[in-house]
Amino acid sequence: MPTYKIRGIDVDFPYEAYDCQIVYMEKVIQSLQEKCNALLESPTGTGKTLCLLCAALAWRKSLGGFSMGKRAWKLSDVSQSQSDGSNLPAIIYTSRTHSQLRQVIQELKRTSYRPKMTILGSREQLCIHEDVSLLHGKAQNNACRSLRRNRKKCVHYTRVAEFMKGNSQLGEEPIDIEDLVNIGKGCGVCPYYVSKEIHKDADILFGPYNYVIDHGYRDSLSFNWNNSVLIFDEAHNLEGLSEDAASFDLPSWLLLACISEAQKCVDLSVSRRQVDRSNDKLHNPDNFAILKALLLKLQKRISQVPLESKELGFTRSGPYIYELLDDLNITNDTASKLIGIVDEAVILLQEGETETESGRTKKARNTTCRLEVLGDILRKVFRNNTKDHAKYYRVHVQEVEANAVDALNGEKASRTLSWWCFNPGIAMEEFLRLGVGSIILTSGTLSPLDSFAQELKLEFPVRLENPHVICSSQIWAGVVSAGPSRYTFNSSYRNRDSIEYKQELGNAIVNFARIVPDGLLVFFPSYYLLDQCIGCWKNISHSNSTNSSTVWERICKLKQPVVEPRQSSLFLLSIEDYMKKLKDTSSSGAVFFAVCRGKVSEGLDFADHAGRAVVVTGMPFAMRTDPKVRLKREYLDQQAQSKQTECKALTGEEWYNQQASRAVNQAVGRVIRHRHDYGAIIFCDERFAHSNRQSQVSSWIQPHIKCYSTFGDVVFTLTRFFREGGIRVAPMLKSPLSKNSAELNQTLITKLPLIEGKVEPPSSDLPSLGPYGKINDITNAQSVDENYLEKILMVQNTTMDLLCRNDKSLSSVLEVKRGTTTQRKEIVPANRSSLVPSMKKQGLKLNIEKNMLTPGRKNSMYQRCEVIDLTNSPLMEEKPSAEVVVLCSSKRPRISKIEPDALPSNVVPCGEDETRGSAFLMEVQEKLSASEYKEFVGFMKALKSKAMKIGHVLQSIARLFSAPERLHLLTRFKDYLPGKYHSIYEQHLERNDEKIDSLIDRDG
Repeated sequence: MPTYKIRGIDVDFPYEAYDCQIVYMEKVIQSLQEKCNALLESPTGTGKTLCLLCAALAWRKSLGGFSMGKRAWKLSDVSQSQSDGSNLPAIIYTSRTHSQLRQVIQELKRTSYRPKMTILGSREQLCIHEDVSLLHGKAQNNACRSLRRNRKKCVHYTRVAEFMKGNSQLGEEPIDIEDLVNIGKGCGVCPYYVSKEIHKDADILFGPYNYVIDHGYRDSLSFNWNNSVLIFDEAHNLEGLSEDAASFDLPSWLLLACISEAQKCVDLSVSRRQVDRSNDKLHNPDNFAILKALLLKLQKRISQVPLESKELGFTRSGPYIYELLDDLNITNDTASKLIGIVDEAVILLQEGETETESGRTKKARNTTCRLEVLGDILRKVFRNNTKDHAKYYRVHVQEVEANAVDALNGEKASRTLSWWCFNPGIAMEEFLRLGVGSIILTSGTLSPLDSFAQELKLEFPVRLENPHVICSSQIWAGVVSAGPSRYTFNSSYRNRDSIEYKQELGNAIVNFARIVPDGLLVFFPSYYLLDQCIGCWKNISHSNSTNSSTVWERICKLKQPVVEPRQSSLFLLSIEDYMKKLKDTSSSGAVFFAVCRGKVSEGLDFADHAGRAVVVTGMPFAMRTDPKVRLKREYLDQQAQSKQTECKALTGEEWYNQQASRAVNQAVGRVIRHRHDYGAIIFCDERFAHSNRQSQVSSWIQPHIKCYSTFGDVVFTLTRFFREGGIRVAPMLKSPLSKNSAELNQTLITKLPLIEGKVEPPSSDLPSLGPYGKINDITNAQSVDENYLEKILMVQNTTMDLLCRNDKSLSSVLEVKRGTTTQRKEIVPANRSSLVPSMKKQGLKLNIEKNMLTPGRKNSMYQRCEVIDLTNSPLMEEKPSAEVVVLCSSKRPRISKIEPDALPSNVVPCGEDETRGSAFLMEVQEKLSASEYKEFVGFMKALKSKAMKIGHVLQSIARLFSAPERLHLLTRFKDYLPGKYHSIYEQHLERNDEKIDSLIDRDG
């Protein structure tokens, strides 16, 4: 395992580290050594999590050894870890969900570090008690505490002390939630309390965000926060989650449910007293009657609030919430008692559910007690018994149309009382007060960093925007300002409802679906625009075409569609549907229509064929008229005006724009997920062409973004990019070449019919390369290996690289030998009736500059290709009405009119050197046997990848060509080697000549 010396600390890393990984680890260690905060962005696929773990644990290990179960263990000895010896800082590693933490722990297993660790979980995840495990929420917590207090203690809890004495080493190997549950079930101990005991002397803790952001749960941890390290992985949503965790919304339907539950508590407590005939004050019906009266009064108070208008509602500063509750006699002095009554009511309701019918126990677990929400609201308002935090809030009352429940009660409108926090830094301030040494925030999409830091009200002296580990040939990023008919793309509210915009966007997506192989992701700014566009595409056909097919029908012919559902319950089904359609060989892939800030854009991995391109159809701005957005902007503007002039503060408009940019970054991050992945990022909105917009895109994407003036340029470059895609992934394929030469030649013949711009999906027995299909079987792997072989056989400075051509592969060379020609037609914009109208009527001539025909010229990519007008024609119905001959190179050719017969149709002159290279390759295949040719392919790959010593590779190739009938190949092969290998190869030629001379002398 390699070891790297970074800022004086030896870091063990399980692999050879990339430069960007070294830089990332250096920033992590700098933050820890200097006890300062860090804001680190590193794209998905750069090994961010592994780097973070290795760097943090190496630093921690440099301060002193990890805990190894040497401490005398004592149940519930809270102060033991805090007072032990050196008080070395602990690390708290948080992420959004337990599923993400599961992946983090898998990464920890890859490292050489074995700190004392545990993962924090809730009772719902860890409880194994027969009855308590069926409950949930506060009812479950209260039931657990009650069992531990009663004489009939939880048998699993009572075994924890003895178990920990004999298993003090637990946590020295990485364990997950599932591991803890399995240990608990196997040994009969409570996993929840085993986890809590381990964390008292753990070196590193893992848990979700809310476990440290939530004030109540954080206080329950027996943990020394002083000088500790707090890591937020996948922190791009941290500011929003922090605000939401400190805010509440109380709609009228929820308030009605609380009133109903309070009445139910009255009834239950009265019935219990009648049965037991006791004066037990535990469930006093008078308390629940008071609770109901307060809720009824609150309901009336909210209904009497004067609204400025339906749009503006009623807004006051944060401290107004105390005035509102004071009218109900809910103050700092009475709030704690009221919270106690609410908690008591929750327990009573849960007990009532389980006592009613024996069969209702399981159902009770899935029921939600609304009064729990009321208890949380009171805790947020009266936390720490102070009102200082209220200045960061706004009180808002909004009126909306009554839902079905309110309508049944005779109400025409429904009101919601909201208390919104607009300072996510409140949670971060708590950590500073606790004495946390360093806070590290990291994600693949934190940009723009400035707004992130300003929002959290923290200083981040250490910052990083890391590049990706991919090379420039693995990404295509472009701004498409106009569609096939040159209608401008702009999804602002002025344009998005126009038929022309939606139809132009649909026609563009038809083209992208035709060009992009496999999976295509299309993100809309909102569900509204998603629904509007799909509805339009299903009902309207192209106005400039005789074809009656709708845009939606044409998309479905190319890729099977999946639409992101609004309901969370249907999301997993939509993902399964998408993956199933990707595997369907009857089409060329699938297209997922989704929404920025939706579930598809958050944390899902569309690696490799699952996401070859992502299309962003516009800027996902939040609705300006949304009350929460409007008030947030006003709050930030007020804060900015109150700041001193020398202190830069985030304005409402800056925040508004940067939130949209961050949503875009999150969406485009779904593709290019690892070192060998490749894909395209397509921005279909003219606003992305502005420098201020591009500056807010993730820094690793910015250098690759190009703005295209015409849609034809987009199609041209995008098609070329994906035609090279098969070559890029070839080194990853390890399928052996098992077929003989004749079978291989037949395999390499790929026929891809293209009629009027439609790509006929290849039949199942033919390989599909480039933009037409997936490389997903051995047959395709063989074809790619042959293309890869061509790429290796180069003619330095004099002969064009055989694979500089995007389209003409070995299959076409072999077909020429048989007297056939495979013509892959170049793709141009569909529905582009305005594309050089004179082309359809007159012949064209390519006025090619002489220097572009010079062999060895960089970026010269000559190929046979045919460009036709893809004007919405169905597959296999009509023949092309007009043909355009173009030269597919990195530089667009000059076009001038000539007579139709001036040049042979569909033929582009190719260099003489290219023909020589192709002929040599065919001759090699003829002269060698099938097994020898397989060896030759392997040596060529080794030559390119340098997997073997160059001298050994060249010696082996010379041996293959040493037979008398192959000596001319031995000599000619030198012409196809890079110049730096000539001297080595000449040595093998000389040795071969000496061997031949000795044979001649001996025979003579």
